[in-house]
Amino acid sequence: MKLTTIRFSGHAVRQMFQRRISVEDVQAVIDHGEIVVSYSDDHPFPSHLLLGLVGGRHIHLVLGVDETTATGIVVTAYHPDPELWSPDFRTRRTE
Repeated sequence: MKLTTIRFSGHAVRQMFQRRISVEDVQAVIDHGEIVVSYSDDHPFPSHLLLGLVGGRHIHLVLGVDETTATGIVVTAYHPDPELWSPDFRTRRTE
């Protein structure tokens, strides 16, 4: 995905600080990660759950995409919990 601008929601900034995920980590996931799930009906913009491996740590990133302005909006970023996700962190476990 080709983005010219990245913005961060207030929630994302708080979560990144709390979880020690840097802006550079987020950029690496956007640049080199993979889309695990797409949420085409999200509003105000479609979003994607991305998975990346940065510094030996898996990171999930929810990224809204405004295609008209090529802007990515980071909604949240976190380290996926192995108890909630499959071993490859691509599929959420079911109870």
